Amino acid sequence: MTAQHTLAVRPVTWHMRALTAVAALHVVALLLQAVTAGLLLSSPGGRALHMASAVALLAVGLAHVVAAILVRWPGGGSAKYILPAVALLVATVVVAILGTAHMKAVHVPLGVMMFGGGVVQLVRATSRS
Repeated sequence: MTAQHTLAVRPVTWHMRALTAVAALHVVALLLQAVTAGLLLSSPGGRALHMASAVALLAVGLAHVVAAILVRWPGGGSAKYILPAVALLVATVVVAILGTAHMKAVHVPLGVMMFGGGVVQLVRATSRS
């Protein structure tokens, strides 16, 4: 005799939808940073665009942390989204400092790793596993 197990799937709350939307926006903002980095190297106005998109990335990163916290409190969901969101925000600040200090050898690879981390967070938020 075999027993069938069914997993109860929690309904998607507005907290989780907000996290998914902000995580997607975060990935787009990280990609925009790469695009404006290319403009920084190829056009005179690139530096201003790269700095402006960095400020936008910081704001999106902060919204990402808030959304991750809301999934847990008051949403009652998992706290597993909070640490990656905080890590991305801290990495954003560190990358900004490294960029301002013209330490491209660390600035660029850390920025690429941030994009990868953002994609991982987005996949985790959309799969809700």
